[in-house]
Parts: sequence; C-alpha cells; structure tokens
Amino acid sequence: MPEPTKKDETPNGKPEESNGALPLPEISLEISPPPESVAEEKEPVETDGKKPEPTEHEPLQAVVAQEPSPTENGSNQPQPGGVGVKEQAESSNSAVKEEGPCSPPPTDDDAAAATTPSPTPQAEDANSLKKLSVELPNDSVPAMGRKDSVWSLGDGQGPDDLEKPIDSPPKSTLMIESPQSAVIPVGGDATFVAKVEAKDLLRKPTVKWFKGKWMDLASKTGKHLQLKETFDRLTKMHTFEMHIIKAKDNYAGNYRCEVTYKDKFDSCSFDLEIKEAEQGSQNIDIRSAFKRSSEGQDDAGELDFSGLLKHRNQREPKHQDDTPEVDVWEILKNARPDQYEKIAFEYGITDLRGLLKRMKKIPREEKKSEAFAKKLDPAYQADKGGKIRLVVDLADPTVELKWYKNGQEIRPTPKYIFEHKGTQRIMVINNCSMNDDAAYSVAAGDEKCTTELFVKELPVKIVKGIEAVKTTVNERIELECEVSEEGAQVKWMKNGVEVPTGVRSRYRVKCEGTKHFLVIDDASREDTGTYSIMASGGTSEAQVHIDLKPLKVFQDLQDTTVLLGQPIKLHCEIYPGNVPGRWYRNGQLIQPNDRINIVHRNKVHRLEIPASSLHDAGDYTFVPEGYSQSLSAKIHIIDPPRVHLESMNFPDNTVTIVAGNKLRLEIPISGEPAPRVVWMKGERVILESGNRVRAETCGDQTSLTIEVTEREDTGNYKIVLQNEAGEATASVKIKVVDIPDPPEAPLVPEVGGDWCSMTWDPPKYDGGSPILGYFIERKKKQSSRWMRLNFDQIKETSFEPKKMIEGVPYEVRIFAVNAIGVSKPSEPSKAFTPLAVTSEPTMLVVDDVTDTTVTVKWRPPETIGAAGLDGYLVEYSIEGTDDWVISNEELTDKTKFTISGLTPGCKILVRVKALNAAGASAPRTLQHSVLVKEVIEPPKIRVPRHLKQTYTRRVGEAVNLVVPFMGKPRPKVTWLKEGKAIDQTHVSIRNTDCDSIIFIRKAERSHSGKYEMSVQVENHVDTAILDIQVVDLPGPPQCVTIEDVWGGNVALVWTPPKDNGNAPITGYTIQKADKKTMEWFTCIEHYHRTCITITELVVGNEYFFRIYAENMCGLSETATQTKKSALIVKEGMQVKTHDFNDRDFMEAPKFTQPLINTFAIAGYNATLNCSVRANPRAKVIWMKNKITIIDDPRYRMFSNQGVCTLEIRKPSPYDGGMYTCKAINDLGEAQVDCKLEIKGGFTFYELMQRGVPLHLIDKYMNEKVVDNEK
Repeated sequence: MPEPTKKDETPNGKPEESNGALPLPEISLEISPPPESVAEEKEPVETDGKKPEPTEHEPLQAVVAQEPSPTENGSNQPQPGGVGVKEQAESSNSAVKEEGPCSPPPTDDDAAAATTPSPTPQAEDANSLKKLSVELPNDSVPAMGRKDSVWSLGDGQGPDDLEKPIDSPPKSTLMIESPQSAVIPVGGDATFVAKVEAKDLLRKPTVKWFKGKWMDLASKTGKHLQLKETFDRLTKMHTFEMHIIKAKDNYAGNYRCEVTYKDKFDSCSFDLEIKEAEQGSQNIDIRSAFKRSSEGQDDAGELDFSGLLKHRNQREPKHQDDTPEVDVWEILKNARPDQYEKIAFEYGITDLRGLLKRMKKIPREEKKSEAFAKKLDPAYQADKGGKIRLVVDLADPTVELKWYKNGQEIRPTPKYIFEHKGTQRIMVINNCSMNDDAAYSVAAGDEKCTTELFVKELPVKIVKGIEAVKTTVNERIELECEVSEEGAQVKWMKNGVEVPTGVRSRYRVKCEGTKHFLVIDDASREDTGTYSIMASGGTSEAQVHIDLKPLKVFQDLQDTTVLLGQPIKLHCEIYPGNVPGRWYRNGQLIQPNDRINIVHRNKVHRLEIPASSLHDAGDYTFVPEGYSQSLSAKIHIIDPPRVHLESMNFPDNTVTIVAGNKLRLEIPISGEPAPRVVWMKGERVILESGNRVRAETCGDQTSLTIEVTEREDTGNYKIVLQNEAGEATASVKIKVVDIPDPPEAPLVPEVGGDWCSMTWDPPKYDGGSPILGYFIERKKKQSSRWMRLNFDQIKETSFEPKKMIEGVPYEVRIFAVNAIGVSKPSEPSKAFTPLAVTSEPTMLVVDDVTDTTVTVKWRPPETIGAAGLDGYLVEYSIEGTDDWVISNEELTDKTKFTISGLTPGCKILVRVKALNAAGASAPRTLQHSVLVKEVIEPPKIRVPRHLKQTYTRRVGEAVNLVVPFMGKPRPKVTWLKEGKAIDQTHVSIRNTDCDSIIFIRKAERSHSGKYEMSVQVENHVDTAILDIQVVDLPGPPQCVTIEDVWGGNVALVWTPPKDNGNAPITGYTIQKADKKTMEWFTCIEHYHRTCITITELVVGNEYFFRIYAENMCGLSETATQTKKSALIVKEGMQVKTHDFNDRDFMEAPKFTQPLINTFAIAGYNATLNCSVRANPRAKVIWMKNKITIIDDPRYRMFSNQGVCTLEIRKPSPYDGGMYTCKAINDLGEAQVDCKLEIKGGFTFYELMQRGVPLHLIDKYMNEKVVDNEK
C-alpha cells in the first residue's frame, strides 16, 4: 500500500507535484479539557501570540496553552517560542466533505495519535492543556492537502537551536482592516471584510481569497459565494468583501485573504465554524437515518446527504423495518474502521459517508500504540542547506522499520543517514533543499506515524551593488552586480519598471556564477534613468546618464529661387553622421510621401521635391534629433502669369447674358508673384472705380462686373496680365440677348367639330436669339381664363387645337419663345365655333360564339358631340354579300349585344354605329369574319405582375389575392399548397368564370409556402405558382460575448438568431448600459456584421451590452445581453491636444453626381436625378432644351440634402430631349445635361386627339416602324 503524499508550495508559489496520493484522514477527537474550560465553553488561545491556520484537509495533533495572548497587527504569522492550534470539532469533517461523492470511505484501522512536545516545562501541565489526537489510517481516500501552519523543532535539535527565534519575512501592512473569524449555524450567512488604504497606491491592489491552502475561491462564486469590490473616493479606501450565503456544514474550515501590490504583499487567515444541532444517537434509528435516496424523495433518512447530489439511476429501495432489531451503534463502536463498510451493507445502511461523519463525533478511547513508544512530531522545520534529525522510539526494537518520503521508500545514502540508539531510530537528512520539503512517514510493522518537514529558504543578499555609469550615445553599457548565492532569481528594473529581456529587446541579461550583468549594446538617450536589481534579500540601484555627442556642421542649407514645376534640392552635412533629424516648412513637420523624398546617408541629409508647387515656398529648417541647434534656408518659387479661360467652359469664349440682368464674370488667373491685371474693351480701359461697369482682382481670380446689362455691352473684352516672370493676354466675348417681340394675331382658316386649324407669322424681332418655338393658348369668348394647349414648343407656324366644345365660340393667341424666355402674347384671333357628330364606337370585339348566336361588345365613342348619344345600331352581313341586316330594331344604350337566329357554320361580319341628333357616326366593323360555331378556348392564367415574385405579408395581416384566367367552357380551378390540398378552414378560396380569389383573414407563418393553381378545360390544363411569404419579428441573437476589452474599447461577438422571422436578417442594433444606472443607450443601428468594436467608453465605468436583431418587420421583441460586464480601466496615458483652424466650408456649386442619359416608357412616370454640393445653398433651375421649366404641372421638382430630382409625369414621345440642371449661388454656378428618350408611345388615333400635325405623326410612325424592325 503506498505511503501518504503531500502537496506544498514551491518558492514561486506553484504547487509541487507529488509521487503518491494523500490518504483521507480518519479523524477522531479525544478532548480532555480542564473543568473550567469545559464550563465556560471557550476556545483556548496560544501562548505564543499566533493562532495557526486550521485546515480542512489534515488536522494535526498539537498541545495548546490555555492562557490567551494578543496577536501582532492582526496578522497570523508564526511567532517563536511555541505552536498553537485552534480547537474545532468540525475541522476534521470538512476534509471528508471536500472529497465529493466519488471518494470511497476509509476502511483501515486508525493509527495512534502523535503529540508535539512543548517548548517549556510549564506547557506539560495536564491541568492547563487540551489534547487533540488525529488518527491517520493506513489505507484511505486521498486528501486535498496538508497542514503547514504547525511547526516543531524535533528531537534531534540541540538547545541552541531551540532558543533561536524563527525568522519570518516581514509583510507589508497593506490591510488596515483584516477579516475576522466567525461562527454561524448551518444555513446562516457570513460576511468577511478586508480594507486597503489607497492613499499611496497608484492603482487597485490585487486581492485573492483562498480556502485552505490551495483552493482559489474566485472560480467558485455563485449561489452560495459572492465576492464584491468597492472604492470610496472620499476616504480613498478599497473594500473587499466575501459573502457566504446559506452556509452548509462543509463550508467550515480555514480561509485566507491575500493582498498584492507590486512588490508589497500582505495576507490574513481566519476561520469559519459551522454549528449544527446535536442529536443523541440513542434516539435515532441508524438504519433508517442513513438510508440513501437517489433522488432526495420523501422517504430519505433525516441524515441523508446524497439527495442533494447528482441524480443516479433509479434502484429499488431495500425494505427496512421501522424498529431496529439490533443495536448497530454498539457493533460499530466495538469494530475496527476497516469493518465499517461490511457492517453497513450487512444492516442495509447505504449512506456510508454520513455514517462515518456521525462516528467521528462519538468520543472514542485513544488506543495505545503497540509499535511506538514515542512517535514523530507532527512537523519539523529546517533551514536550506542545514540538516534535520527525525527520531522515533520503538516499543519493540526487533520490529522492522521503514522510512518513506511522499509515499516512496527512502534508502540509505550520504544524504539520508539512519542511526540506532537503543530503542530510538533516527534518520538524519543532510544539506536540506527545497525538494526535501515533503511529508515523511515511518512504518513499524502494521503501524505507521507521519510528520512533515518544512525547509526554509534563506534570502539572497546583494554582495556587490551596481555602480553609476555616465557615457554618450551608441556606447556599450554593462551593469554588474554580485549576489550571495549562485543561480539566484533576480529582477532588473528601470525607473521602477521591470526591464524587458525578450528576443527583440535592446537589453540582455547574463549570469556568471554569483555575478549578474545587464548589457545595453547600443545606448541611446532613452536609456538614461535609475537602474536597480532586486533579490529576495535586498536591492541595489545606480544612475545611468547618457549624453549626446557634440554637433558639427560641415555644410549649411542655402537659400534658393525655383521656377514652378522645377525640382527642389536642399542639402546639408553634419557630424555625427548617425544622428537622425526632422525637416520643417514654416514650422510644420514635413513627412516623406510620393512628392517629397527625405534621404539620410551618413553625414548627408537631403530633402528632394521632383516638381515644385506654390505650396512648397517658405522657410525650411532641419533640426537634428536631440540637439537645440538647427539649420535654415528659404525657398522662393516664381511662376509666369496665365489666364485659365478653359476652366470656364464657355463655347468660343463667348458669354451670353440676358439684358437687364447683372453680369459678374470671374476668371481664374495664376502667377507668382501675383500679376497686375488690366481689363480693356477696344481701346478703353475698365477701371475698378466704375459705377455700372467695373473690374476687380482678388487673389487667384479677376472679375468683370456689369450691374445692369444693356445691348451696347455686347463686344470683345481683353485681359492683360504682367509680373516679373512674364506677360499673358486673353479675350472674352460678351453677348447680351432679350426675349422676342410678340407675333401678329393668328388666322383660323378651317373649323371642325371639336378642332380647328390656325396659322401665324414669326415675330419681327427675335431678341438676338433664334426662335425656338411657340406656345398656343385658347379661351371661350365669354371667359377671361386662357388655357395652354401645348406643353412642348411648336417649331412650325401652324397648329390644330383639339377637344373643343361644340357650339361654344373660342379665341386663340400665340407666344414666341427663344433661349431667353417667352414673349408677350399676340392679339387674339377672331372668334370661331366648332360643331360635329360623335366619333365611331371603339374596341369592337367578339365576346362569345355559340352554334346560333354571336355576342359582341364595344366601348363608347371617344368623342361625343354636343347633341349627346342616343344609342347604338348593330348590323351584320353574311360573308360574300353586301347586304347589312339590322339586328336590333330599337336602339340599345348598352355596349354589348347578342345576335341570334344565325345559321350554324356560316360566317358573318358585324359593325356598330353610334347615333345622336346629328346623325350616325362612322361604323366600327370587325376586322375578321366570325364563324358561327362554338369552339374550345384553352385555359390561360394571367398572373398579375405583383404576384410573379414572392408575395410578402406580415403576421396578422390579411391576404387577398385575385388571379384572373381565361378559357371556354367554364374552366375547373384547383389549388394545392406544397403538393397537398389546402385546408379550407384557414384559407378561403372563391372561384368565378374569369378569376379565382384566395383569402386569409389573419396570416400566420404556417401559411407561407408555394401555392399551385391549376385551370382545366377538358384535356387542356394551365398552372401557375404563387409564392406567399408570411414574415414576423426575428428572435434575439443566440449568444453575445465580450471578446476583448482594451482602453476605451470593447469587442463584441455574437451569433445570428435561431429564428429569423421567416425573413433575412437585415441588421442589428447594439445598446450599452452602465452597471450603476442600467439605463440603455443605443450605440449603433442597422449594423450588418456579427462582431463590432464599441469605442469612446467612459474610463472607470462598467458596461453591459445587449443586441437586437432586425429584419424587414423591425427589431426583435427581446435582446440578448452579455453575461459578463466590461470594466473600462484607466490607462496611464496623456493625450496631447492639437490646435486646429476652422475650415472654410464656403464653395461654389459642384455636381458630385451628374445626370445620366435615360430611356423612359411612354405613359409611365420618369425621373432624372443628380446631386450638387454648394455652400451657401444653391438655387436649382431645370431646363428642357435650354428653356427654363416654370410652373409646368407636368413636371415636379425636388431638392433634398443636395439631391435634385425632376419627375416627368406620364411622358409622351415629345417629352424627349436635352434636359439641364443648373445650380447657382453667390460663389458661382454649375450645370449638367442629359438626354431623355421616350420608348413606346401613342397610337395614330391618340396622336390625332392630342392635336399633333399630320406630317409630324407620319414622321413619328415611320421612326417607330424602323425601331421595331431593328
């Protein structure tokens, strides 16, 4: 059977791996307190001022003095002169509970207890001591750890060693208030508080809570354990709290709080005792009390602990009698521990762990060891490099003895020496190292006793400190320090910060025996500072100062004058050559880019610009890095004057202006230095002081201003520019135009029923611009309201007005239009009165044919005369004859009629006339003869355009779809959904002769799918599929996690929602909330990705985040919130703000998106779009064929945020042409053009109705035929 092992902390604070497993101690407490101690029920306090840390894993036997003594600074550090252990009845039980449900119970016999010798004779008085005995079985379940707070000098140490005080390293007193021990009942709450003053701390200290020696409680927080941290800004106090809620009995034990800040450390141990009501064993039925219930049912025993564990498979409980037949307690008391399991199963006791717990609470008589007269002390301590003696006294010297270390047998070596002195057996351990810090045991026959050895590591001291260094840059620095021990761990610091020693670091660290070196191969000024080396036994520091080498200038910068566009080269030479530097222009740092090349080669520094610009002129300065001295030069750039007329986009350099308007002609110029500008018209110089006409020059442009333009201002204007680099001239032509004179009164030579023809002569004066067309207006003679007849200009001098009322006299007049505008109206024509009969009926078609009847239908005439419409006359003629037979003896006012009494198989022609008081209209005749015979018409489903794509509705909305179809005789209609019949209880379907209607009152997501419609006439079938999609709000994202937190930024990652609402996810909305207020604020909306970085968070706040999913229906009803919060920690950074000049946002109009040549369909609205940027806001003018569109109801103009839109309502072929958008503000103007072509169009009859001349109609129809052939 392997020996018990131990776990301990290495010097680095990490647990040392053991070769064996520690046995779970079988613990029994035999207490013989003095009478006064029992009466007062007080816990004894140690005489040495230290209360040891009780552990829940392996309690040790110790002798405790009764008289209490105060502790120092509230810390629980070991003090010289004695060892103490807090008496706690439950300390042994906590180790059993920590094992978990899978640990087997102990079964071996208990070993004899060992006692720690008292350092003073007074401590041996039996009347003032309590005795705690701990029994460790040979074979049991591994435990969690060992107790390390009890120390013993052992028998092998001399008197001198006993008198030496134990050197414990001093701890920094960070905690001003330490957690205190507490006693609470089972199910009670406890709070432990530690306070740290932050007056001298730059950041928050690190606090850790432990149970026992190893268990970090940070990972155990939950329902019963909560950790809380607060900071009071007024008192500068950090408060750390640990809350234990509804404590269980296995929560009892020793706890520890550790506080760390940089190289400072402080800790405090405290105890938690859980009390529970005592119950007499004589009143408990042991077999029913420890009956196990796999699911914690009502039939579980009152001491059953397994009902709270994980559910096991159901098993049939064993039937137990209510009354025990035998006294199982007596059997267990008289039995050995290895027989407990056998007795428990024999009497039907399944909760063995609960039984063992009760057995440990029963007082037992201490068994006297048969093998050992004196056992090992519970613990020993030795210094590193020293030696220790472990002594046992045997009752039987002939018994074979074996020594073990961590369960492994120890063989005699020079390190381990075994000695025999009578009945004493001694093991001497020489040259103790940290590997000797372990659990030791000695076995004599079947008995065994154990102890623990603690090796104390001596501090590493500084033997020779580092020396101050003063040197210059680029030199090698080597700092040397010697310590007291080889291979010691040291830490190099610079200005209080640890020096990085990685692969890419500038610092190298090496060690030669006890000497440690810090090497800097290529020193720089940044390496200046205070360097220190830290060892466990002391520190050493020294100053390192690095200066620059003196600067020498071999060649200075030279002033230069450069022609614009020529290269610029600045050159200087300095020493030392490896010193970098910075170039400045007018005090601004110059960064290298595609234009600017900065070269540094040894001592030479060059600045090269291949092509100079005006911005490159100024004062240039070169500043060597680290030096106050600088080199300066001035660059002067000159440029010959130029006039940039090409940027004005004037055709032939001609500017056209309307008479009476103000003209301001701004022309860009360039030249360095600024040229002198002179404006001339002919031989006359235009002065800047002129009243109506003046010239001005400002900066990089010159302007000519005419306040009120007149016809005499037309002519050529000359611009002359001069500077020291040369001279330039340019010429601009100004043309002043005006609106034309009105034409003469028009003539009306011919008048029809609702139309007339009119002619006129062009105006005598066209205003200096060609006549573009004419507008015609008419009015009733008795009215004063004129009505525009044409929206598009008419280029001919004739027109035929339409749609006039018969019997009403009319007058017409003419407007002439040129590029400037519309003239005044002409004189009205002489009054005329139109009169005519109605037009012929329209759209005559065959509606139905049988063996004896033919049904036709038509539409009323488009034009009905003033006499109105009396009815229709239907006639038919047998094919091959010219005789027309009247079908209706009386006029019918309906537009549908059935001709009956026909001979089957014959062919007839049908015509319809409209009659009124003026007579019969022209007949409308069927184009083809009709065979009097009923025929089968194959079915045809005419799916509406909006149903040819997916039909989308939201949940709860109504679905009402009408699908028309054709076919004779009446077709049979069937509907299927996904290949199955439709449930009529949820979806209503109604069929007629010509259509089918599907109706859903309240749509649900289950109604989504593909619906198949079939129309059948005999053997002919036509099908159509309708895709209906019912959408709803999406669900929230599935998981939102905080991926990273840095600075004021938090990175979030989430997964798409499981339910997308039957529609694609279009985005996400991310919100944040401060943990203090939990008020939610939206960070971003309509975000498409599943990861985001939230920026600009407030330092010191703690945030939660939640995310909504969004589809076409909107946001999800709920949001997914992060489980953890993100704490924005303040970083030690200083932000340097820069001064910025306000930008001038004033600019002339500029089109960022031009107009695009567009095709439109006649009869459907068309839009033209462009975008313009200007400040102040520009005035937008739309023009068609360079004619401004003003108050025209057929056009609608919009301008929103710089986006300009022109809507043309139901365009005709004559709406095509060149459209222009012009933007004007105080700084200038800009315009864009596009061409609009109209596809499709009107029929010949519709063009006649609109009053289009016949020659234009003929031209339009021929072009349409050519387009169709193409």
